[in-house]
Amino acid sequence: HVQLVESGGGSVQAGGSLRLSCTAPGFARKKCDLAWYRQLEGKRRERVSQITATGMIIYADDVKGRSTLSIDRARDTVYLQMNNLKPEDTAVYSCGTFGNRFCEARGQGTQVTVS
Repeated sequence: HVQLVESGGGSVQAGGSLRLSCTAPGFARKKCDLAWYRQLEGKRRERVSQITATGMIIYADDVKGRSTLSIDRARDTVYLQMNNLKPEDTAVYSCGTFGNRFCEARGQGTQVTVS
């Protein structure tokens, strides 16, 4: 099974920034969508941002204007730059690919803590 690898999490103070990375081997070639999710313990997972196979980028309302998703196709890596972080952004952030039967994959996640 394809494994996605996230990195870039950490602990920051409110107002700080982090850049998360998701390496998803072959996802562009397979025409997958890729999404960033976050989940706080005991709460439902929510989608933070997504890039579709056609290149459209979508943001959840509560991160819009504070986050930027970018892609390095040569490295099969998608970055999520998050600025002006708030304590309520604290969660485990993970990425996943989907869209066709060749795309289903998830990463283990990376912890983001904002204090």
